[in-house]
Amino acid sequence: MVREALRALSALRLIDLRAGRRALVAELDYGAMSSVIAHGLHTDQITILQVYDVRRTIETRTAALAALHRSDAEAEEIGAHAEAMRRQIDLPERVMEEDLGFHRAIARAARNPVFALIVGSLECVSRQTWPINWRSRARPEEQIAMIDIHRDIARAIAAGDPGRACEAMARHFDESVRVLAAAGQV
Repeated sequence: MVREALRALSALRLIDLRAGRRALVAELDYGAMSSVIAHGLHTDQITILQVYDVRRTIETRTAALAALHRSDAEAEEIGAHAEAMRRQIDLPERVMEEDLGFHRAIARAARNPVFALIVGSLECVSRQTWPINWRSRARPEEQIAMIDIHRDIARAIAAGDPGRACEAMARHFDESVRVLAAAGQV
């Protein structure tokens, strides 16, 4: 019975079980939350639009907090993700990975681990909608405009301007929802 309980806690990523070692409290990770969100989407208990509404709310706040609390190294990392998106524009899979890294880096720079957990847990939705969002921007100038919003967010965070960072992030999500709606996805 104890072994079953330990395996269940390990499956939930609450403890770390390794052969021949004691069970240890696991580091926080967003896997369990991500599974719940994915389940909600697959069973039509939540919608992509609802997830985007939550993401917009949380990520505008994380952008503002990152502008206030980020280190120079974190500002550089955020900017590097945005610039890598631009350099790799012909490789959509790489652009998506840099985009996800961009949002995770902002959440970490906000200095609240709960935001990082939530942003990470919503990646399952991003991985589902990102390709649709990208393909819906068929012209290169539309793709560049999307990437440039990320660059605006990064610049505002680097400048320590929470209002501008929040506004740019809101614009990013509003545009993404508009594109998904036009594609019939929300």
